[in-house]
Amino acid sequence: MSQKNSDGKRSARERLQEQRQREESRAKRKRALIAGAVVVGVLGIAAGVGVLVAGAGKDKKESAGPLVHPQGAMGKDAVTIPVGKPASKATLSVYEDFRCPGCAQFENAFRDTIHALEAKGQLKTEYHLVTLIDNNLGGTGSLNAANAAACAQDVGKFSAYHDLLYKNQPAETDDAFGKKARLLELAGQVPGLDTPAFRTCVNEGTHDSWVKKSHEAFGKSAYHATPTVLLDGKSIYGDQANPLTPEKLRQMVAGAAKN
Repeated sequence: MSQKNSDGKRSARERLQEQRQREESRAKRKRALIAGAVVVGVLGIAAGVGVLVAGAGKDKKESAGPLVHPQGAMGKDAVTIPVGKPASKATLSVYEDFRCPGCAQFENAFRDTIHALEAKGQLKTEYHLVTLIDNNLGGTGSLNAANAAACAQDVGKFSAYHDLLYKNQPAETDDAFGKKARLLELAGQVPGLDTPAFRTCVNEGTHDSWVKKSHEAFGKSAYHATPTVLLDGKSIYGDQANPLTPEKLRQMVAGAAKN
């Protein structure tokens, strides 16, 4: 065989070998693409399941259980907690959040005056509990504290526990009331409140749905800030040009009694 024919046969073999290598490479790439598509599909399905599970978890977390009204709750949808003698001629309506610094400022300034007027039968107070701070800053302190206050209402201890929460209010950004152990610890300072029934009510969030309903009612109202304070339906707090004082409040209530 001539050198030229030998070289031609080698070149043909080499070309055939190169062609086979290219075909094998294409086949490998095709298998890799198919495998990748399968993986992506599986991951896509897994991701879809993950979204469903996460969504289900979120729904479960947001679910607050059955609607249980505190004992004695009144008004439309029973979202109002009354304090004082029902026959009192003047009515103070207060929309509050237990994490709201402005609410604590109002309570600390007017608490003694309000209680004195309530004791004389001149004023009754209607409390509407909301959860603005939880919604704005995150956390559960507004909700948990409001539920605990509603639990205290069940045994006639709302006013004392309400006042204690505001006296011990943490900084607005500190979600200390989100810890139910802290709420129970404070309850120990109210005689007769820290009972097994109260602890169960706090720990299980018995009134969580009611608190959320109270907040929803606030959102549908004409008021959008806390504290909102009304005397016989008229806003009396928050006017910097004519600030409310304990003496002015006493005069307003006396005027309502005369009328």
